[in-house]
Amino acid sequence: MTERQKDRPWLMRTYAGHSTAEASNELYRNNLAKGQTGLSVAFDLPTQTGYDPDHILARGEVGRVGVPVSHLGDMRRLFQDIPLEQMNTSMTINATAMWLLAMYQVVAEEQGADITKLQGTTQNDIVKEYLSRGTHVFPPGPSLRLTTDMICYTVNNIPKWNPINICSYHLQEAGATPVQEIAYAMSTAIAVLDSVFASGQIPEDRKGDVVARISFFVNAGVRFIEEMCKMRAFGRIWDKITRERYGIEDAKQRRFRYGVQVNSLGLTEAQPENNVQRIVLEMLAVTLSKDARARAVQLPAWNEALGLPRPWDQQWSLRIQQVLAHESDLLEYEDIFAGSHVIEAKVDSLVSECLAEIDRIQEMGGALAAVESGYLKSQLVSSHAERRARIEAGEERIVGVNCYESTEPSPLTADLDGAIMTVDPAVEARVVAALKHWRDTRYQPPFNHPRPCKALEKLKEAAKGTGNLMEATLECVRSGVTTGEWSQALREVFGEFRAPTGVSSAPVAVTAEQGTPLALVREKVARTASDLGSGRLRLLVGKPGLDGHSNGAEQIAVRARDAGFEVVYQGIRLTPEQIVSAALAEDVHCVGLSILSGSHAELVPDVLVRLREAGAGDIPVIAGGIIPPADAEELRTAGVAAVFTPKDFGITEIIGRIVDEIRKANKLDPLEVPA
Repeated sequence: MTERQKDRPWLMRTYAGHSTAEASNELYRNNLAKGQTGLSVAFDLPTQTGYDPDHILARGEVGRVGVPVSHLGDMRRLFQDIPLEQMNTSMTINATAMWLLAMYQVVAEEQGADITKLQGTTQNDIVKEYLSRGTHVFPPGPSLRLTTDMICYTVNNIPKWNPINICSYHLQEAGATPVQEIAYAMSTAIAVLDSVFASGQIPEDRKGDVVARISFFVNAGVRFIEEMCKMRAFGRIWDKITRERYGIEDAKQRRFRYGVQVNSLGLTEAQPENNVQRIVLEMLAVTLSKDARARAVQLPAWNEALGLPRPWDQQWSLRIQQVLAHESDLLEYEDIFAGSHVIEAKVDSLVSECLAEIDRIQEMGGALAAVESGYLKSQLVSSHAERRARIEAGEERIVGVNCYESTEPSPLTADLDGAIMTVDPAVEARVVAALKHWRDTRYQPPFNHPRPCKALEKLKEAAKGTGNLMEATLECVRSGVTTGEWSQALREVFGEFRAPTGVSSAPVAVTAEQGTPLALVREKVARTASDLGSGRLRLLVGKPGLDGHSNGAEQIAVRARDAGFEVVYQGIRLTPEQIVSAALAEDVHCVGLSILSGSHAELVPDVLVRLREAGAGDIPVIAGGIIPPADAEELRTAGVAAVFTPKDFGITEIIGRIVDEIRKANKLDPLEVPA
């Protein structure tokens, strides 16, 4: 069989970006030279949450988990020598999606591109940000308006662009079952389409054009039969909704179009070499079945549970895709699962359960109402707690973590600090200095931007009205406005939003019957509270900086609550100053800090210093997150009582360790109570 008879492979991407626009541009051009067929841009957290690099909340976060893009000049440098008219670019951006798309369009225009030919995707799914990833800015209503305006603008002006990538990926990472993942994503799609069609910006005869540009971004876990059935169920339900609810007759417009990033949640710090086979199995879930095959695939690297992957690690993941597409015979056959009674039965079951959950959400008023009520978040926290409990009990086995733990020394991790890429801490200062230079010179040749204040005033006036915000945003881009300035203007009109945490309403996931590990920890908590003469032990769980991945913090908070702690958890995006103020106001016995973005090296010591300055240096501080060994040692030297990383999967044991640190800090004898 010749190569010409094969199906065309999916788009192959690597989620990438770090440090600066210049460094990321070099990375993109190198990846394209290695055979990558599309770009997937990772933006840093300040860019995602609408802050300039010199904002107090951006400290320690600039260039860490993606590229900082503060203005049009950064966007020019990011795509220098990359012809955007020929590129398919995915941008993982949500709250500030309109802003980044506007900058992308202007750069394309400067390159001489015909914007009607631009192809790519903006994620632009704010609902899952409230539930799982935490890069939301504005309340649900205004956020949905931004999404609606973007969709209407692109359908009318950039017709090949996917203006939204409804993203169930992070829902699974936050604990979603397959039923929840499908139902919540579909409920989001219904909310978005209802809003678009109610806006009056799309003629009745173009509804199909809108539906045809809606895409999805999903997760594929290691249970690859179930995951493949999930994708078939997704397609069946989408076809039903678009045909019956919106009257779309063209089957091509109703096609379920999705890209995938396979599961990073299941990657382990322990024996990380096992992650390679996990990634392969997860990729097969979305490629084996032709009728449910992904349109684009990006794979994590084997070492992402350790830190930021190096270019070589990303190359390895790209080569996994290329071997499957070009060396195997996968693309030479029709759907190999068609007619399987096992597959059909599983798909039928998923469809039935999902439709029931979608109906339940619609009865609540739809996805946004279910976000605001806290229903969706509490369901995810509960599902995640149940999964963690199964892992701790050994009911769900993870090789190298809770079974088959003995191992030969790994040459891949012989030098743990060298097995990941680190961002030079000096990058942040350089980016801040470059931002200041932009602000100081944007009115001068060769830029000659009009004064941005006029563009920002027009943006605010548009936001107070009902018109489409894209034109005012484009004017801001061309006027040299910065990311923080654009977002602040809209904050002044729309306000900000703190999403429900789901912690207080989550049910108990682990039993505390006599003799169980949790019962023993409860005894330690009660005895320590008695020894200290306090009613209950109080634990502050804090998320400093902009890292919105709160799953771990929520699970610690829920288990500590179940162990008898009074838990203070105020959600994400706090400054060290706010965390210390809360610790003092609540008179807590311990402060737990959770950071996965890499900003621990700056933010955790800041909390320690502020506690000491406030005369509360005796409160033990613990830290958890993706923290390399050398960083962990530095934190302990700075005064952190204990450091926990993904290899510490026993949450009940962690709570027991916290009690031990409280006793040590208060000069109480150790308790001979195993935990």
